[in-house]
Amino acid sequence: MSCLLQMDCMQNYMANIKLHKCIFILIVGMFSASACAQSSFSYNHLSNSGKKFTPASKMSSKDWNHPDELERVWQASLVRIPDQEEGFIETSIAEINSASLKTKKKYPTVVYLHGCSGIWAGTIRRINFLAKNGFAVIAPPSFARAKYPRSCSVYENAGGMYRDTIKMRQNDAGYAIEKAKNLAWVDENNMFLMGLSEGGITAATFFSKSNNHSVNARVVEGWTCTSVWDEYRGIRAPKDEPVLTLVGSKDPWFQNPYTNGECTDFINKRNGSRSVVFKKGDLSYKHELLEDQYVQKIVKEFLQQNIN
Repeated sequence: MSCLLQMDCMQNYMANIKLHKCIFILIVGMFSASACAQSSFSYNHLSNSGKKFTPASKMSSKDWNHPDELERVWQASLVRIPDQEEGFIETSIAEINSASLKTKKKYPTVVYLHGCSGIWAGTIRRINFLAKNGFAVIAPPSFARAKYPRSCSVYENAGGMYRDTIKMRQNDAGYAIEKAKNLAWVDENNMFLMGLSEGGITAATFFSKSNNHSVNARVVEGWTCTSVWDEYRGIRAPKDEPVLTLVGSKDPWFQNPYTNGECTDFINKRNGSRSVVFKKGDLSYKHELLEDQYVQKIVKEFLQQNIN
C-alpha cells in the first residue's frame, strides 16, 4: 500500500526545494515574511527535510490522541489574521498576544491542513491567500508532534507509509477547531476546514459528534476520495455541511488503481456541495490546484457563500 498517498511526493520534492530556498534567504538577511512566514520561527523541522521521524514500530494508538501531542501541534500552529493597515498579521498560536491585537473584530476562520510533507512554501501561499480575502487562518502542523512517523518518501516516490497517520491528522484538526472557537478574534459561528492532499484526505474524512468540532463547510484540494482503505475513502461531513472538492482528472499521483477516481459520487449535491474535476487543459494534470487564479476564485466564492 506504499503507493496510496504517492500524490504527495511531488509536493514533498517541491517543498524541500522551496523551504531550503527560504532558509538560505533568511541566512543572508534577505528574508521575506510574506514568502516564508515569520522570521522569529523556523519551520524547517515541520517538513520532511528537517523532521526527525519516529519509527513506525515505536508508535502506538496512545500516541494518536495524546494530550501533550495535541497541544504541541496547537502551539506551533501558523496564524493569519486580517488587518486593514497591514493586510494581515503573521504569527503563531505560541507567539500571539491577543491583548495587543489592534482589531476587536471576530473573523470567519479556516483551519488549514498541510500535506504529508508538512509546512512548505505552498502552505504559506494558501494561508496568505485566505487572509487577504478576509479569513483568519490557523494551520496546525502535525509535524510538531514529538512522536510522528514518516508518511511519505521523496526519494522512494512512495506514500502511505504509516496508515494511522490519518487518525493523528484528524485528532489535530478537531483539537484546533475546538481551541480556535475560544479565541477572541475567531467567529466561532463561521469556521471552515480546508486541506491539500493528505490534509485534504483529513478534511474529507474528519468526523465528530461534538458541536465543538463543527464547521460551516470544507474544502478538499488534490484528493479523489478513492482508496481501498476504508478510513481514507469518501466524505464524512454531516449531511447539511457543504463540501467543495477539487481534483485534476489526470493528476499523475492518482493514476493507480488504489486512488484513481473523483469525489463526485460522495458529495451531497442538495446542500450546496460541489465536486470540481478539471478534465481539460493544464489543470487536468495538476495536483496543487490552488496556485491557479481561477481555482482561487472558486474557493473564495464557496467560502463566502457559506458564511452565516
